[in-house]
Amino acid sequence: MLTATPHAADLLAKPVADFTATCDATLARAKAAITELKALPAGNDAKVLALYDEVTSLMGNMGARAGLAKEVHPDDAFREACETCEQQLEAYNVELSLDRGLYDALSKVDQKSLDPIGAFWLFKTLREFRRAGVDRDEATRAKVKSLNEELVKIGQAFGRNIRDDVRSVTVDAHELDGLPSDWLAAHPAKDGKITVTTNTPDYLPVMIYAKSGNVREQLWRAYRTRAFPQNVEVLNSLLAKRHELATLLGYETWAAYVTETKMVKSAKAAADFIERGRVATEARAKADMDQLLARKKKDVPGATSVEPWEHQFYEDRVKAESYGLDSQALRSYFEYGNVKQGVMDITATLFGVRYVKVTDAKTWHADVETWEIFDEGFSPAAPAAKTAQLLGRIHLDMHPREGKYKHAAQFGLTVGRASKELPEAVLVCNFPRPGELLQHSDVETFFHEFGHLLHEIFAGRQPWAGVSGIRTEWDFVEVPSMLLQEWPLDGAALKTFSKHHLTGAAIPDALVEQLKRAKEFGVGVDTRRQFFLSAVSLAFHDRKPGFDTAEVLKETQEKFLPIRREWSSGTHFELGFGHLDGYSAIYYTYQWSTVIAKDLLTQFRAGGMLDGKIATQYRKKVLEPGGSREAGALVQDFLGRPYSFDAFQQWLDGK
Repeated sequence: MLTATPHAADLLAKPVADFTATCDATLARAKAAITELKALPAGNDAKVLALYDEVTSLMGNMGARAGLAKEVHPDDAFREACETCEQQLEAYNVELSLDRGLYDALSKVDQKSLDPIGAFWLFKTLREFRRAGVDRDEATRAKVKSLNEELVKIGQAFGRNIRDDVRSVTVDAHELDGLPSDWLAAHPAKDGKITVTTNTPDYLPVMIYAKSGNVREQLWRAYRTRAFPQNVEVLNSLLAKRHELATLLGYETWAAYVTETKMVKSAKAAADFIERGRVATEARAKADMDQLLARKKKDVPGATSVEPWEHQFYEDRVKAESYGLDSQALRSYFEYGNVKQGVMDITATLFGVRYVKVTDAKTWHADVETWEIFDEGFSPAAPAAKTAQLLGRIHLDMHPREGKYKHAAQFGLTVGRASKELPEAVLVCNFPRPGELLQHSDVETFFHEFGHLLHEIFAGRQPWAGVSGIRTEWDFVEVPSMLLQEWPLDGAALKTFSKHHLTGAAIPDALVEQLKRAKEFGVGVDTRRQFFLSAVSLAFHDRKPGFDTAEVLKETQEKFLPIRREWSSGTHFELGFGHLDGYSAIYYTYQWSTVIAKDLLTQFRAGGMLDGKIATQYRKKVLEPGGSREAGALVQDFLGRPYSFDAFQQWLDGK
């Protein structure tokens, strides 16, 4: 039986010299395989594809390990080695994408001899070669190679500057009046003062609970000046080089280039989708802002606007006073360990899996937990039939530390391939530690990111690395995560794990109902903010470079008012907007995925949120195929029809 790749995470626990040697050896193996492939005589289609798949797997896995460790490893020298490895891997990937001999060898494969999955994989592979410029003249290919290598280094610098720039404000202890007692206990005063950082476990509670508007403003501004001024030129260079590469390859803009192979198909369609979202959220967002302003006027008679550092504070007040939700009482039911167990228990029930902790796993930090996922072979028709097949391995790196990635994300570690190797993936978050309490928004984030994790594992059994795991259209990637984050709003699901951290009592039904009612408030303005970020992402990439990014951010914000503002004089939110590196022009994918997820959700609500039969169909028809078919076809198989905007619009309309 297959086992998890023995050295996937182990490698990151070894000395940096071992990591560098492994990176070098991986490149050498890949180059040897390509040399062998190109020397094969005609008629060796199976061998050609096997060798190319092996190279895809080798390069992808090594790149995944370097990309993860660059963000989470506690040692500076190790992180630097990872950046160097990434640069070397990307340089060779670009070299391969421009290798006409390799392209010709793959083009000669008889596609009619392949099964549908193999044919689809080869079609996508050859398309990417052409998009990379393999059919261009030598001078153009050389310039493409140079630009791609530069972009890797620029993107690394952009993320590094955000990751390493943790800012803080130091205030008198009494200025933090309103913060929960457990938070204050974890932040003892020194000489009457408390230092608060821009890390999430500090930042979020202060923005919600601190009665001092001055403290909230200080911390808000500190958060939105991260990576300033370091990223000013870095971002300008990133946008300029992307534009240069896109135009060199025959596209008008980077946005046109990057959207071509997504579900959306074009930059114009992406812009139209964002505009549709802006219009759809207009009335609901205005109503939300009017209610926030009305609440502020109770404290500040004559107020005419809600400042950005006041939004979360007054949103919490409205939810408490108008919807009866005491968020501090609510968080008492979300101790970290209980939430983690709840996520695992609920997903085990839904998808018929079992999690087994690996106690002797070697990882990059003592905080990291390792678990293996077994398929219990659950069948609604024959629940006694269990096979306990190992599906893959996951690692949970869940708490903040110096030098670590500051947000929440899923990282691949090994791309699974049928009959060859099992998938392995990592969840990276910045939650409070065991014994400490989470906000409900943290609970949603936990479920969200776990949706990515399960997608990687369930989809990691395709025959070819290029279509296995989360190798689907990028604007579909967020669908499983946007869907799974609906479960902590379901009363039956919540009650399975929400226990008072002191008494152990289950969360009361009344509090669950208050939460559900209160969550209806703010939907308009929060969704509009996501469309605003989508518009910023696209606007930075749908024009010639040389513009003032802060000014474009400001102009876009004005168009999307009322929103939770991200720009104010003296701030530079765009420099800390980390998604501009990985997502570039296509941040719209979050809302695109939300539209699809809301449609998928209708099936679960009709049958029950904990219905294993529906979840099994979803797993089989949507998650397991990975990138082996177009995403739209997978969704249609599950729904029995094409997806639509209707469920999303009904949600916005409060129906």
